[in-house]
Amino acid sequence: MTPGLSPAGTADYGPQMITTLEVNRADHARTRVVQAPAAIGEGQVLARVDRFAVTSNNVTYAVIGHTLGYWDFFPPADDGWGRVPAFGYAEIVDSRCAGIEPGSRVYGYLPMSSHVVLEPGRISPHAFQDMAAHRQPMSEVYNRYANAATDPLHDGEREAQRMLLYPLFMTSFVIDDFFADNDDFGASTAVISSASSKTALGVARLMTQRGLPVIGITSDANLSFTAALGCYDQVITYDRVSTLPGGPAIYIDISGSGSLRHEVHSRLGDALAFSSAVGATAWDDLSSGSGPLPGPAPEFFFAPTQLQKRHDDWGREEMDRRVREAWTAYSSWTDEWMTIVAHEGADALAALWTEMLPGRVDPTLGHVVRIGAADRSVPSDGD
Repeated sequence: MTPGLSPAGTADYGPQMITTLEVNRADHARTRVVQAPAAIGEGQVLARVDRFAVTSNNVTYAVIGHTLGYWDFFPPADDGWGRVPAFGYAEIVDSRCAGIEPGSRVYGYLPMSSHVVLEPGRISPHAFQDMAAHRQPMSEVYNRYANAATDPLHDGEREAQRMLLYPLFMTSFVIDDFFADNDDFGASTAVISSASSKTALGVARLMTQRGLPVIGITSDANLSFTAALGCYDQVITYDRVSTLPGGPAIYIDISGSGSLRHEVHSRLGDALAFSSAVGATAWDDLSSGSGPLPGPAPEFFFAPTQLQKRHDDWGREEMDRRVREAWTAYSSWTDEWMTIVAHEGADALAALWTEMLPGRVDPTLGHVVRIGAADRSVPSDGD
């Protein structure tokens, strides 16, 4: 008998139900908690989700889930609801897959659940891919699960930072690399919205380090915090867009606000060399603004495309070296200003999700969640 498993092949210490928070696809403020049997088939594994991070990036997943397929990673039975993906750590508690042992700890893309069923393939000492048929149309970047025991980026004492910051930092790294790869499209300044968001901070720090001046746009509430970090040459509030200096610039739109985009484009006009649409933290203001949009048409930034280009250009070993070097420096820097906050239970997660939706998130806090067993009953209609 496999150590840690009952004769039936089910982990002695694992509950028999998977508890999941689902979000209504038409109204993201509505959530429900659902349960399903924790059954696995041949070639599958059951992983207990230890903790996962919840950031404004998860809100973006929900907002653009229909467009880029984020709802498709962990499809629910009811099409009216969705399971928002999150990065986190999980432990394999039951396995019917050769090469994957119970007790293995992995890092990767998880549902906001107590457990997840995966179908490992392309197994190596370092990682495996989830080969479930419904996940194959999506980028394999999101289907990879790193083995914590052999992962060169793993640090057992900094798992929270890895969950919270690394996926966003990788987006930041690839955004900066995209612009560096294109000589910043001839621009002498970068303008970044949602300047206090962790993705924006990563981009700003990397761009500043390579010598490109960066201007951040943020709320009144986050102005002092953002300006004090030292990764922006200048920080302005949303009502001061008219003060943006002239000259060739790139706009990195992380807020997704249509009205702000229109203001920035109107202010910079033909001096805007490139407009990149990255996120949608201002999910309730995705209009295009009033009138035609001056300057270049915004181009949606999809990180896996540039990431794959660099894998081809540099090879995996060199890519990993560059990322590891940049990540180590960035992660250490965030210790100066970020506090980790732990949440327990599905109800706590639902409250946190509701708080994050309007985009009014304290940038000094990093939220990690463990759902565990169900903490309340769920009506069948989700109301």
